[in-house]
Amino acid sequence: MSELEGLSLISFDRGATSARTFRGVNPATGEALEPPYHPAAPADVERACRLADEASLSYGRSAPAARAGLLRGIAEGLEGEGGAIVARAQAETGLPQARLQSELARTCHQLRLFAGVAEDASWVDARIDSADPERKPLPRPDVRSMRVPLGPVAVFGASNFPLAFSVAGGDAASALAAGNPILVKAHAAHPGTSEAVGRIVQAAVRSRGLPEGTFALLFDDGFGVGQELVQHPLVRAVGFTGSRSGGLALLRLAQARTVPIPVYAEMGSVNPVWVLPGALRERAAAIAEGLHASFTLGVGQFCTNPGVVILEAGPAGEALVQPLAERTRATACGVLLNAGIHAGYDRGLERLRRLGGRLLAQGAAPQGDRQQGVMGSATLWQAEAAQVLAEPGLLDEVFGPSTLVVCYRSPEELEGLWLALPGQLTASIHALPEELAAHAPLLERIARRAGRLLFNQFPTGVEVNHAMVHGGPFPATSDGRSTSVGTRAIERFSRLLAFQSFPQQALPPELQDANPRGLWRLVDGAYTRGALPVKP
Repeated sequence: MSELEGLSLISFDRGATSARTFRGVNPATGEALEPPYHPAAPADVERACRLADEASLSYGRSAPAARAGLLRGIAEGLEGEGGAIVARAQAETGLPQARLQSELARTCHQLRLFAGVAEDASWVDARIDSADPERKPLPRPDVRSMRVPLGPVAVFGASNFPLAFSVAGGDAASALAAGNPILVKAHAAHPGTSEAVGRIVQAAVRSRGLPEGTFALLFDDGFGVGQELVQHPLVRAVGFTGSRSGGLALLRLAQARTVPIPVYAEMGSVNPVWVLPGALRERAAAIAEGLHASFTLGVGQFCTNPGVVILEAGPAGEALVQPLAERTRATACGVLLNAGIHAGYDRGLERLRRLGGRLLAQGAAPQGDRQQGVMGSATLWQAEAAQVLAEPGLLDEVFGPSTLVVCYRSPEELEGLWLALPGQLTASIHALPEELAAHAPLLERIARRAGRLLFNQFPTGVEVNHAMVHGGPFPATSDGRSTSVGTRAIERFSRLLAFQSFPQQALPPELQDANPRGLWRLVDGAYTRGALPVKP
């Protein structure tokens, strides 16, 4: 990896320097890292948006093979520089090397997954209803429709995934696969990692002869650049993974525009886990072990860490809580990603105390040199259902290694708890299979509040495949009809366009009678991969 320069990447060039700079910081030591980074000036943002708009005309019409080649080229570049990228990411985030190596592999996998989707091109959902000039009382016109790219997409890097949800992460991959240029706002907590990855994307765009505005990377340690991107009239959509406050702020900006645009914001979740009595009786200790591993994984800094556990009050519940508390006390403290997350974790714990949560167990405190970094200790809390129903703020997310056990004493309290929970990314049910039938009505309610239901498993971790849904009803996401993980994510950055009575040569290849790309298409109500018969 060549020496980092601390400048935005615009077109095939660098952005301007500025009087004000910022640095990445090693959260484990507090060390400020070189080089200093220069926030993008308004002129940089304007230039990047204008070039992206110009690029959208040709990149949006590019062949599926060209988009697939770009995505595969980025993956190859990341693997070629993998050692240096992981080392820089480790310095900027404090994440373990093995975790970052796994995240790099996931990033390359999802790039190649979307390359396959782009190359196949069936995602465009091509539909053709043929003309019928003999229909009475009026002839039926020829109507053909498909999904087409939106135009420039603003992508915000996430703090907790410096690779998989950042410069070349899922939002970037799905937007590029759909034919949209991307304008990436790098996260201020890992600017060096972002620059290293951004250079690889920039080189892949250039080496494949794609338009210069296909990619831009913009730095800022505040909110100005992000606000400018969301408000810029040439930007057509936003992809964001982060806090609820951040996502809602972007949503308000997008809706206040003269022409509002969609914001696909993944804003977090408490991912409730409900343990039914039969499961408690048969495997309380095993559930406690799995639950502890899930809520402390990554020092609790995953959007799917379980933050609420719902149990029936009584001895069976205590058989789970006791070993869970023991494991929590034995948990070593861990490095949090940055000072902002550390402060937010402390505020979340203070809110639980203020609203009446009872601290059952706390992990080890930082010792010696570790006191210089931003560290987090695991915590286990408990509250009665009646308290939670009176103080719903107890159900708010605490981003970090913490979970709250909520004990209910009646079916009415249990139903009230699920009604009090807002939209979630996940909901997990631990039960014996034969217990589910008796709870079917409540399970139906739970399904309305989650994007992914898990049975006898824990929610931390998201598989990247075709079927995955990583989304959920508001406020888990800003649009519960979409997903940010899995190949359906490509649909977010497209819109439907119909062509009526157009001549063949003026239609996109996907809608031409000859079907030159060999797509599955819905033709006159039936799916076929063949060409339409030649008209006499």
